[in-house]
Amino acid sequence: MKNKINFEQTIQLNEQDLLKIIDRQKLPKHIAIIMDGNGRWALKRGLPRSVGHLAGAESLKGIVEICYELKIEVLTVYGFSTENWKRPQQEINYLMNLIIEYLNKEIGELCKKGVRVNSIGTLQELPQSVQDVIANSVERSRDNSGLVLNLALNYGGRLEITNAVRAIAEAVEVGCLKASQVDIQTITDHLYTAGLPDPDLLIRTAGEFRISNFLLWQLAYSEIWFTNVLWPDFRRQHLLSALVDYQQRERRFGGLQ
Repeated sequence: MKNKINFEQTIQLNEQDLLKIIDRQKLPKHIAIIMDGNGRWALKRGLPRSVGHLAGAESLKGIVEICYELKIEVLTVYGFSTENWKRPQQEINYLMNLIIEYLNKEIGELCKKGVRVNSIGTLQELPQSVQDVIANSVERSRDNSGLVLNLALNYGGRLEITNAVRAIAEAVEVGCLKASQVDIQTITDHLYTAGLPDPDLLIRTAGEFRISNFLLWQLAYSEIWFTNVLWPDFRRQHLLSALVDYQQRERRFGGLQ
């Protein structure tokens, strides 16, 4: 990419033009997305929040497709947080059913594309029907070698780190590990994302500027891209705009260029 291009310029370009700008050799290995704005999208249209969540599921389908086409290694999406249990029960029930519907509907196509479904979070606290469909999707796609679709469900970053520390402490307690041996890699290996690269790029939609207890350890040196676009309106072109911006940044990881 010879000349820098700003966001205002990218939104004037269509998908094909953006694809011409992007350097396929400098794509992020791992993209994480906080899919925010479903409720606001629906309320702006005088519709129930559930309609916004349904529209958001359609947006996810398109983003999975473009990540697959670009050969992105991992896409992690924040589907349901440990704090989302505070929402009205009716909305929670709808979200649980939507997870089931999405996976049952899409798993065949995902497998055709070689997408491997993975999940992170405390799944045992989800309804059994949701646990079952997740387990089925993971099993059906476990031998696929393409994009890893990482679903963060009943996920919380602080809880993830707490569980990792507890597991390490137990290993030290029984003598399997010395306290002096605990290092950054030890903690990384005990996280839900063990074996996956840390996100290179975090995208958050709907104009919020926070990470909301998402991948707190893993985002240490991630590039962050915020947009006012509500998640149900987020399209392939928006992801490509984020990638154009990402490729213009200098990633120094605390050092100097």
